[in-house]
Amino acid sequence: MTNTNYLIIGSGVAGLTFALRIAEQFPNKKVTIVTKANADESNTKYAQGGIAIVTDKNEDSYQKHIEDTLICGDGLCDEAVVRMVVTEGPKRLKELIEWGAKFDKNSDGNLNLGKEGGHSENRVVHHKDQTGHEIERAILMQVYQKDNITVLDHHFATDLITAENCCLGALVLDEKTQQINTYISDITLLATGGIGHLYGHTTNPVIATGDGIAMAYRAHADIKEMEFIQFHPTAFYEASTGSKFLISEAVRGFGAYLRTKKGHRFMIDYDSREELASRDIVSQSIDLELKKSGDDCVYLDCTHLELEAFKKHFPMIYNHCLKSGIDIAKEWIPVVPAQHYLCGGIVVDTNGKTSVTNLFACGECTQTGLHGANRLASNSLLEALVYSSRIYEYLANPNLEIKTIKKEILKNDTAEKPEIDSNYLTVLKAKLQHLMRQNAGIVRYETDLLNAKEQLLKWKEEIEKIGQTHQINSSYYELLNMITIGTLIVSQSIERQGNRGGFVKFETPSFAKKNS
Repeated sequence: MTNTNYLIIGSGVAGLTFALRIAEQFPNKKVTIVTKANADESNTKYAQGGIAIVTDKNEDSYQKHIEDTLICGDGLCDEAVVRMVVTEGPKRLKELIEWGAKFDKNSDGNLNLGKEGGHSENRVVHHKDQTGHEIERAILMQVYQKDNITVLDHHFATDLITAENCCLGALVLDEKTQQINTYISDITLLATGGIGHLYGHTTNPVIATGDGIAMAYRAHADIKEMEFIQFHPTAFYEASTGSKFLISEAVRGFGAYLRTKKGHRFMIDYDSREELASRDIVSQSIDLELKKSGDDCVYLDCTHLELEAFKKHFPMIYNHCLKSGIDIAKEWIPVVPAQHYLCGGIVVDTNGKTSVTNLFACGECTQTGLHGANRLASNSLLEALVYSSRIYEYLANPNLEIKTIKKEILKNDTAEKPEIDSNYLTVLKAKLQHLMRQNAGIVRYETDLLNAKEQLLKWKEEIEKIGQTHQINSSYYELLNMITIGTLIVSQSIERQGNRGGFVKFETPSFAKKNS
């Protein structure tokens, strides 16, 4: 058993910035970060576009950013939360720069601001097309300099420990020794990112399996709006499943056109904003075009853009296309929507508190009220930064009393059990991913959702029984968590009445079999 003051599960921008602040404030307190892969592997790392922050008060304003967010959220944003996050943005950017993060500047020495879908002004602060990677680099460098922060990589948090609706810590599997250890903490923070791998076709890394949300659900925390899943319109098309390379929305902001295989610029038919419509509109438009044509993908046309400027702004994208045999100066980039972001999750208040005492959460695993039915591009890193700061400020209050519960923690069962067949887990995961793409994708149908729920509940019962009789590993827990998340998405999709933002549901025609 290990005792720590602050247990942070996840090593993206949300968890790391909280760890850094709280470690600086309380140098004599112990901060423990648990992450199931390498410390720098997170959804943050793969964020290309940047952070939406109002920095140019002449052309832009807080109110414009607020209105853009509210429009994108399609009536389901909490306006007070939107205002809070938007107005705190510049402070958080200043901190990132002080911690060593570098952002692109123009010839005048000012921040070079990009524009993405749904934004009325240029306000996206970026580091080429690798913004998340740069932020992660800068913060990790600071984290490793703190003597009171311990980073445990390749450690998988399996479940929260609770008593009387109070979180006491977590059970953590050491992936190298396969031993489950108990971590007791005063405060536990879930910062575990998204759920993308549940769909197979995703821009998320393979670690994005919804672990934090699933753990919080088992601990009886409130989970809300899981039906609002954002599909990024332009992932690089490949026939295989797995993590997809993202063609940043900023490329369309730079002037690229979306075309069908025959060359038609179809977004003109759907929205007056054309290629710069919000992600839900663009993804649904692409989905409809593909259903009409039967094609596997649509195309992003960059051939009319100034090549050297493109290479300067998007070096990683340019090189990926080149390695894949596509010269963007002459050829179109094949793209298709892929799961990108979850707008719902663990319900938190403006201080990041969940419905479970001493359990906090921030980042993509949460439902804050900022995104509503659809996230505005580049608001995610902003949300993570603001909420990690809010949680820190709440917990740094010297007058705060932290509830403690005396409870005997039972030792883990160490009895010898047979290993789970890895092929069984692989096959079931593939079936799960296919089910979610077919039945809970961009456009959903009531009968498909009902069928999916029935299947998911069968799989959940099956895998829980196996877990009782076999030695459990991280692959088992990931699959259990993914089935739990799938069930939440499908159940809350069934409950949702009326289409909003990224959520579109219809009755399945009795005469037609769905193939989407």
